[in-house]
Amino acid sequence: MGDFKPEYAGEMQFYLAAADDLLRKTGDAATVGIILCRGKNRVLVEYTLRDTTRPIGVSEYRLGEALPEALRGSLPTIEELEAGLSRLIEDNE
Repeated sequence: MGDFKPEYAGEMQFYLAAADDLLRKTGDAATVGIILCRGKNRVLVEYTLRDTTRPIGVSEYRLGEALPEALRGSLPTIEELEAGLSRLIEDNE
């Protein structure tokens, strides 16, 4: 993970479409995409998302600074999150 790249928006569009198709139920609000990056160029983000109709937010993060020491080892890894999402998608097929 690094700074924001315009291609992240296209990838997020894909994930939002999949989530809406596979997980969204009648009456659910729109799925919101959040792209977390170590850094972002505000102008680049604004141009990238200018014509996007889906709700997508881009934010910088500093996980090591914001997360209390006691919680740092208790959150799932990227691999665990991806595996969980894969299982969820398979269950809905």
